[in-house]
Amino acid sequence: MRRLSIPFKYQLMIPIALIMGAILIFPLGYSLVISFQNYQLSKIGQEHFVGFENYINLINNRSFWIALRNTLTFVVVAVSIELVLGFFLALLLHNKNTIGRGFFRSTLLSPMFITPIAVGLIFRFLTNSQLGVIPNLLKEINISIDFFSPKLALFSIAVIDVWQWTPFMLLLLLAGLESLPEEPFEAAQVDGATGWKMVRYVTIPLMRPIILAAIVIRMLDAFKVYEYVYAITRGGPGEATETMQYLIYRTGFIYFRAGEAAAMSYAFIFVITIMVLILFYVLRGEAELQ
Repeated sequence: MRRLSIPFKYQLMIPIALIMGAILIFPLGYSLVISFQNYQLSKIGQEHFVGFENYINLINNRSFWIALRNTLTFVVVAVSIELVLGFFLALLLHNKNTIGRGFFRSTLLSPMFITPIAVGLIFRFLTNSQLGVIPNLLKEINISIDFFSPKLALFSIAVIDVWQWTPFMLLLLLAGLESLPEEPFEAAQVDGATGWKMVRYVTIPLMRPIILAAIVIRMLDAFKVYEYVYAITRGGPGEATETMQYLIYRTGFIYFRAGEAAAMSYAFIFVITIMVLILFYVLRGEAELQ
């Protein structure tokens, strides 16, 4: 009988494959199974199969659609501002004439090393309408703003995300700028291009694949927004800042409807997958044009 021989390089992969199966594949599979069940954490042992009922109920679930809208709005606003600010800062730090480049490179990256829950708590106290430093400073110049009113709350959460994660976008774009070839810029200078024209007609076209890749990476992370909402607003006022991650947490671990929460999770994964596929399609098209 011939003995099965596994190449050594695949033997080295077996431990990590087992670990990944335990911490990733099994939870995903189990959550998919319970998404088709009436599974309640307060009634363990009484779960039963309900088919696609949990998914169908999402169609008429007002909170689900509000949370999805809030999440998409948050991602679009936060990532757009981070892209513009990150690109502008990357251009400044890439310029050899900028004073204090080394200092600002290290300083501007510091917010991304703070845990999001700590950032949420910091801004919770800074922006408190009664005790916060920022509202009290604004009152000195006769400006009264409630940063977490129903109309401003979601935008305030997005601004907090911008403060913490613009450095990440800066890091990606700065690395992209420093990897660009010198020849196109030298040719553009010979043709008389300077300043904004150089950025518009040379830098941005060369940076398009990198910019789109940065958008995809940052967008995937922004979809996971939870800590700021939990630390500051708990989804309020009303449902103004309730995001998908917080709604899933509330449904599964406060109301104990784990089957419904699992269905929400997979519906959300489907939405994210569609958006990522669209962006990757655009990314591939841009790469082919280069």
